[in-house]
Formats: sequence, C-alpha cells, structure tokens
Amino acid sequence: MATWKKFQGTGTAIVTPFKRDLTLDEKALRKLVEFQIRGGVEALIPVGTTGESPTLEYEEHFRVFDVVLEAANGRAKIFAGTGSNNTAEAIEQTRYARKAGADAALVVGPYYNKPTQEGYYQHYRAIAEAVDIPIIVYNVPGRTGGNIEAATVLRMAEEIPNVVAVKEASGNFAQIMEIALHKPKNFSLLSGDDAITLPMMALGGDGCISVVANETPGDFSELVRQGLKGNFEKARALHNKLLPLMNINFIEANPIPVKAALAMMGMIEEVYRLPLVPISPANRTKLTAVLRELKLLKTPR
Repeated sequence: MATWKKFQGTGTAIVTPFKRDLTLDEKALRKLVEFQIRGGVEALIPVGTTGESPTLEYEEHFRVFDVVLEAANGRAKIFAGTGSNNTAEAIEQTRYARKAGADAALVVGPYYNKPTQEGYYQHYRAIAEAVDIPIIVYNVPGRTGGNIEAATVLRMAEEIPNVVAVKEASGNFAQIMEIALHKPKNFSLLSGDDAITLPMMALGGDGCISVVANETPGDFSELVRQGLKGNFEKARALHNKLLPLMNINFIEANPIPVKAALAMMGMIEEVYRLPLVPISPANRTKLTAVLRELKLLKTPR
C-alpha cells in the first residue's frame, strides 16, 4: 500500500446524476466534479449513499469511478464507495477501485444482515487483506441497522494496517469521543453528518464526508479548514449560515433533497431511480426558500 498521509478536510459524497431515460449522465457528473474542485474540497466520494449506490449496476459503479477519477485528474483525492453486505462483492468492487487509481475505498458497514462486532471486524479484515488500498470504515446505523462500536473501530485501527479512517454517522457523541481519545495518531476521524462536523472537530475530528458540500463546496470546505485551524468563531459563523441547508437536506431521504437542490441550481436533471421519488411539493417549497436565502438558485457559470 502506498504511504497513507492522514486525511484532514472535506470529502464530498457526490451525487450520481441520471438522464431522463435513467442512464448515467456523464456530462453532468463531470460538471459536478469541476464545481467541487473549484470550491476547494479535498476529496470526492463517488458511489456512496448520496450517489444512490443501491440502484447502480456493477458496471455503473465502475464507470462512475472512472469518470470521477478522469475528471478530477489528480486535483482531489478519490475515495471510492465500495461497500456491500456481501464481503465477496465488497472485495470485488474494492479491487476495481484500486485498479482504477482511487486513493482509498469507503466501505459501509454490512447492512440488513446485522453482523456481530466480530463479524464487522472480520468483514473489514477480509477486504483489507484482499486489496492493498487504504480503507475508510463507514458507520451509519440509521442506514445499516447495526452499529460498529468504538472498541471495534479502534481494534481495526490498531490491528489492520490499511484501515486508516472512520466516517462516523452514528450521532453518538460518547462513541465519537471514545474514538477521538484513543485512535492512533495517523487515523482520521471524519464526520458523516454535516451538522455535527464542527463539534466533532472541537473533540479532535479531522473533517467530514459531506452531503451539503454538493451544493456549497466553497463555504463548507472553508468551515472545515477554519475548524481544523482552531478558528472556531469563523467556523461557527459558516456553520450557522449553512445549518438550515444541512437540515433541509434530510427533510426526506438523502439524496432526494440534495438532487432537487442541484437541479434548481442548474447542475443536473432531477431524476431518481426507484424506490426514490421526487421531493414532495410541501418540502420542495421549504427547500426552495432555503436555497433562495443562500442565493444558490442562480445557475453557476
């Protein structure tokens, strides 16, 4: 494995844009990558939850990796979403990400089958031993139905050399503090929830893998940079500015609101694959008001 330099900053869990016929919109995806990089984010995460990974075919996963890597052209780190609740499938996708040139793999905790803590450990260990790539553990109990406990994360951090970071989206600050207190020096603790990124950095967190950065890469990545510098007054001002958007992005299941917002911003077509459907009229009105307040409705040039 190439030498891993501890990641600190903002990674955008980038949406996957579709055309009206439900095929990948590669032109729009390249446009989104450019928007993110111009905004100053340090990393891009294709085919995560926000990228509608559950409805992408294998070949589409790989194609999105390729497009994002090509469009970024080394200007940002690429952490490819390669998780599955089938360990063998996760290994296969992670192998492709490694071959394609991704800097790391973001691997969500196995969903639906609800493994024990030992099962989580062995799942990540199997992937790490099969593929020589840095691995970011993604803990999101609200999506997976199971929590990867702090002790398990710390065990992986100590015993599996290429497990280099955790994206923590449990919302459990007792758990987050335990990881922050005991994690190895070179291990990154990343927020998986935009709204708690600032308090996590106050506890020793290293940044965020973000949804709101899709819409506001400049402001959110600056928030994280100021937090990492200890400039909490400036970071708090940006947090307060963006908090209504952070919250409205989850008024319905992610990525429904963020894709609606990006469509209103002229970045993508508002197309989802079932079982996701367009945002409700009442929530669209609320989302529009937040975007208007932040002056995001004008199409970026």
